[in-house]
Amino acid sequence: MKKRILLTSFDTWLENQPSNSSDDLLLEVTKLDLLPYDLNFLRLLPVDIELASVRVMAKIQEYQPDYVVCCGMAASRQKLSVELGARCGESFLQTTIDVKELVSGAKATDISDDCGKFVCEGLYYSVLDYLEQNKLTAHCIFVHVPVLNPENLIEILTDFLLIINNLALL
Repeated sequence: MKKRILLTSFDTWLENQPSNSSDDLLLEVTKLDLLPYDLNFLRLLPVDIELASVRVMAKIQEYQPDYVVCCGMAASRQKLSVELGARCGESFLQTTIDVKELVSGAKATDISDDCGKFVCEGLYYSVLDYLEQNKLTAHCIFVHVPVLNPENLIEILTDFLLIINNLALL
């Protein structure tokens, strides 16, 4: 049976943003037919923790994925960043995935323990908490995506596909 992977991205949040790099990356993935997995895309989530979380949790319930890959934009970063976990107040939830093993072989990817203080961290925390509270077997990671351009697109896309392949092999 094919691994079921839910991939999410955010919409823009500033008027001058032509796009959100997390969605740009998922759009590139949709153009490829290289992955032997059952991929389901939940793109252009609202940049609002509660609204985005409700939509992702509903999709998890409907789709029953093995893995959830939440993606968000990190304009100040130069590489993909796989986040170890997320905070809510004093509480910290960590992904159940071995992140070091996950990024093995990647060239344009860092491991991060700073998911930021914006909607990305809120969504990641909500999804990790939802999976734990409901004792679901799905695993979740959050990937921050730098602004994509012709110079970095191939390397970023290659690493992202590697991460998805590595995830499915865990």
